[in-house]
Amino acid sequence: MELNEFVEKFAEQFDDTDASAITASTDFKALDEWSSLIALSIIAMADEEYDVTLKGDDIRNATTIEDLFNTIKAKA
Repeated sequence: MELNEFVEKFAEQFDDTDASAITASTDFKALDEWSSLIALSIIAMADEEYDVTLKGDDIRNATTIEDLFNTIKAKA
């Protein structure tokens, strides 16, 4: 699992946010489009792509996309 690939897959969950605005250091909860529905999409993506079950606390405890990547990597 590569960080750049994860960032791309993360960015695919957003419809209106330009993917170029999303990097590993992005505070994803500060994005205008961030919502509970996108959080569910991220949880589903982690399950489908990485066979990892994310919990709401995992997302709440992460600040950047890289934080979330590291959480998924630790659970894989």
